[in-house]
Amino acid sequence: MNIEKLNFDIHKILTLLPHRYPFLMVDRVLELEPHKSIKALKNVTVNEPFFTGHFPARPVMPGVMILEALAQTAALLTFAEDPRDHENTLYYFVGIDGARFKRVVEPGDQLILNATFERYMRGIWKFKARAEVEGVVAAEAELMCTVKTVDQAAQ
Repeated sequence: MNIEKLNFDIHKILTLLPHRYPFLMVDRVLELEPHKSIKALKNVTVNEPFFTGHFPARPVMPGVMILEALAQTAALLTFAEDPRDHENTLYYFVGIDGARFKRVVEPGDQLILNATFERYMRGIWKFKARAEVEGVVAAEAELMCTVKTVDQAAQ
């Protein structure tokens, strides 16, 4: 059985995610297997705004930003297979379990972002997520997210 694996560039990502600079954390989708998994790329550059304060003498990507990149990757897996009005849809974290940070991420690194769909129940999506640099795990976590329309989000 041949399973189709999709990939797409920043232009497609911008149509699916509401995030924009400086908070867009995914540069390219390398592989996407609908309803299963996604592999994406974040090029970490020294001109990221968080590096000016974290840390000026030795820039390190904050762990929370790595988790945000993983959540955006999971959102792309969700949105790519769910035909919604993306301009009026927001994707929220509702939980993070088992987050572990195992390698420092620095300017010049390419962060490979992996998310695997685990389950969907009562409006909550659950994913296993892992970020790697050069094949070494930088961070991993279980992410739980929900999707709301803009009018629901205000409530």
